[in-house]
Parts: sequence; structure tokens; C-alpha cells
Amino acid sequence: MRNRVSRFSLSRPQSTNLDDQVFKTAARKIGIQVAALSAVMVLAGAVLLLAYFWIESKEHHGSGSDLALNDLDLEDLLQIGLVVGVGVVVMAGLGALLFARRAVQPLEESMRRQRNFVGDASHELRTPLAVLSVRAQQLEMMVGQDSELQPVVAELRAGTLLMTEIVNDLLVSVTDPGVVARPARLAAVLTDVHDDFRLLAERRQIILDFPETESTFAEVFVPVPHVPLRRALGALVDNAIGHSPQGSTVRVYMTTESNNVEIRVEDQGSGIRGIEPERVFERFAHGATVVDGISGQDVRSSHGIGLALVRDVLSRHSGTVEVERTDADGTTFCVVLPRLTSEQVDHYRSQYET
Repeated sequence: MRNRVSRFSLSRPQSTNLDDQVFKTAARKIGIQVAALSAVMVLAGAVLLLAYFWIESKEHHGSGSDLALNDLDLEDLLQIGLVVGVGVVVMAGLGALLFARRAVQPLEESMRRQRNFVGDASHELRTPLAVLSVRAQQLEMMVGQDSELQPVVAELRAGTLLMTEIVNDLLVSVTDPGVVARPARLAAVLTDVHDDFRLLAERRQIILDFPETESTFAEVFVPVPHVPLRRALGALVDNAIGHSPQGSTVRVYMTTESNNVEIRVEDQGSGIRGIEPERVFERFAHGATVVDGISGQDVRSSHGIGLALVRDVLSRHSGTVEVERTDADGTTFCVVLPRLTSEQVDHYRSQYET
């Protein structure tokens, strides 16, 4: 029996949060201002036209004749059109500049609040993570050479260090986004991603099929730092596991060209439903509860953020991600990243070290 999955939907419930209120208020004000500007331009055009006729009438009165519309030739009409048109265009440009500045103010404020939140949250998390890391080290010493507990404690400590690196990466992204980052060795990233999700896949009775990276792709480097790339590929693998039926396979494989490397994450779920595939990278495009047709148990509910973060991470480093295939037999996501030459890797390293 095929698993029953509604993978993605785009729900937009009515929200009363502060951002929505700010944007709606700003949109309303700008709409009123644009209408007012249009009225002013029409009036200004009429005023310019009347002023032109008044000036011309004065000139004709001086010569002892009155100005009439039928006295205007093509040259007069062109002059009138030029004067009125230039005046209206100048007013429209000044008004558009003013409204554009006002329009982006709510967006600037929202982005500032977002950066502040990420920075504050990252900073506040560093202390408890540091304490957790110390306790993990203490636990590792207490366990000693216990063959059963030592591997688990070692993975716990490694996970704690990873969380610390993620928090530090988030903090750097908002405090110093121009910092030079060290390129990642793709084989090491994929090895870490496999280790991160091995236990989760085993619990779900899903097979993780990863490439033999050390033998085939040992010296492939990409211009993305290790931790962000680990997060991005991990989110794709996590998504694939969460939307796969028990007993299926999540396959990760790579192909390389002279200038690019392509990484594909393939699952055997029932495909993307309820939303256009290209929209799954939008924030809050999320799926309904996933029900596995074998066990009948809920598998995954999504908040619609993970894939959006994948796109954001990759786009910051000249990479792309897309839904390459989706149908009743599964979905394949394709990540494309520039492949660095050995000279480029050395250049990145020299910048990072300096």
C-alpha cells in the first residue's frame, strides 16, 4: 500500500503580528499618497497649460489680437506638450523617489529587527552551549574506555561542537557578513551529514545511500564554509527522510564537471503535492501531516523553513538548488555549486589565514 503523503501546501492564515500590521499600514498610506500625487500631477498639468495660454494671450494682446485654439499651429502644440510633459515627469519622479523611500522603511525596520534577533539569540546561546560542551567533556572523561558508552558520548560532544559552530556562523553572518570564509572539502561535509542522520534513518527503517566520497571526490572543494554547507545538505537529507516511507532508500550522489559539482538528494516518497515545486523554497510553504502507509503513524509535520534556509545559504555562495524531479515515485533535489581549482583553494586559504 503506497504511503499517503500531502507533502507541501502554502497556507496563509490571517495574521495579526506586528510585521503584518506595519506592512498593511504602510501599503495603505502609500496607496493614498500615490492617488494624491496623481491628482496633483493632473492639476499641475492643467495649471501649466493655463499658464501657457495666459502668457501667449498676453503676447497677443500686446499685438492687438486675441489667442484662439484655432490659432495654434503644430509648433505651438509641440511646445505646449513639451512644457506640460516635462513638468509632469519631474513631479512624478520626485514623488516616486519620496514614496520609494517611505515604502522601504518598513522593510528596513523588519530586516533590522531580524538581524537583531538572530544576533541576540546567537549570542545568548553561546554561554549555555559552552557549558554543555564542558559537561560533555566531563562525561567523556568519566566514561573512560567503556566500549559501549564512549562512542555515544563522543557523538554527543561532536553534536555539541556542531551546535556551537552553527551559532557562531549565524552570529558572524549578521555581524560581519563580508568575512572571508574557508572553502569546504565536499567529502568531509558529506561524511558529517551521513553521520548526523544515520541514527534518524535507522529509527525510521530507511536506508541512507551515500557516495564513496573519499575515493572519488576526496579533493573536490566548493566556495561554501563547512558548517553552512553541512546545514544545507543536512536539511535536504532530513526533508527526504521525513517524507519517505519505511523501508525505502534516501540516496545522495554527486557528479562533477570542469567548473561545477552537482549533488542530488533523492527520496522514494509520493512526490510534492498541493504546491508548485518551485515554491517549496518559499518560507512557510509547508506540508500537512505525513502518514506512512505501512505503519499508519504520523511521520513529519513541517514548518516550511528548512528548504528556504537551504536556498538562502547556497545563494550567498554562488550556488543553486532546485526540484529536479517529483512524481509518485519520489522527489530529487539538485544542488549546483562552483568547483574550485587548486589555485582558487590556495587563494581562499591565504585570505582566510591573513
